[in-house]
Amino acid sequence: IAKAIYNQSFHGFEGKSFLANVRETSKEPNGHVHLQEQLLSDILKKSEIKISSVDRGINMIKERLCNKAILVILDDVDQMDQLNAICRRRDWFGLGSRIIITTRDEHLLKGLQVDSVYRITAMNDIDSLELFSWHAFRNSYPIEDYTNLSRSVVAYCGGLPLALEVLGSFLFSRSMLEWKSALDKLKRIPHEQIQNKLRLSFDGLSDSIEKD
Repeated sequence: IAKAIYNQSFHGFEGKSFLANVRETSKEPNGHVHLQEQLLSDILKKSEIKISSVDRGINMIKERLCNKAILVILDDVDQMDQLNAICRRRDWFGLGSRIIITTRDEHLLKGLQVDSVYRITAMNDIDSLELFSWHAFRNSYPIEDYTNLSRSVVAYCGGLPLALEVLGSFLFSRSMLEWKSALDKLKRIPHEQIQNKLRLSFDGLSDSIEKD
């Protein structure tokens, strides 16, 4: 949803930046600095922006963006220090700017005094199956022999669009045996950990299938 908003919302902004996977990027060495560099590079359209420290990055953001109306989306934020490095105060950006934050921890937003909070609800079974099918079969419904397997995968995903899209793309053009092997492996992951383990699970999925 955030990516769709980013792709469609550009009128009236002097620049825009989509900072994807903030949680994962922040874990890398100098992760906060890299996010600051990407933000400034996207908005100022300069590819060689280098920042020596988080504090220096904060000063550069305030100095260079305080008079620009911009659109910034921070995707998958899970720590306050990530927000502090990018958008601690509204006056860092010009009038008319919009900052959109996606997070699983609503408490993070309270410290920023955000204007509004939009809670995403899980997709229903019908829409989930259709979304999954577009990625797994390039059609709006499953191939007949794969219907039950598809419903099992959809049930596992619990209405999470990211899981439906990634799993569907992974299973595209694979055999029924490969589907069963992948589903058996995924079922061993507790449902509440699906988002956190999604990428890691798929990294090991191919190895598991090849060994079976």
